[in-house]
Amino acid sequence: MGIIAWIVIGLLAGIIAKMLMPGKDPGGIIITMLIGIAGALLGGWLGKVIFGVDSVDGFFELSTWIAAIVGSLILLGVYRLFTGNRHRHA
Repeated sequence: MGIIAWIVIGLLAGIIAKMLMPGKDPGGIIITMLIGIAGALLGGWLGKVIFGVDSVDGFFELSTWIAAIVGSLILLGVYRLFTGNRHRHA
């Protein structure tokens, strides 16, 4: 798959991850899209390292989408862990 396909999968995986983990996040749609793109890459890498499978078989393969969504959920959770409890002190 090319870089454009990764970006598209990442954008959609970020949206799906946001729908699966609703809540108020610091950051907007741009952060969600970047988390989705990075999550897609993370999911593909984790699938290869942990399970020894090539989870990036193609754009329309279910394993590719599952890996991208799981990676996005992981990164969204980590992002919320580090930024969710920040309060402004005046």
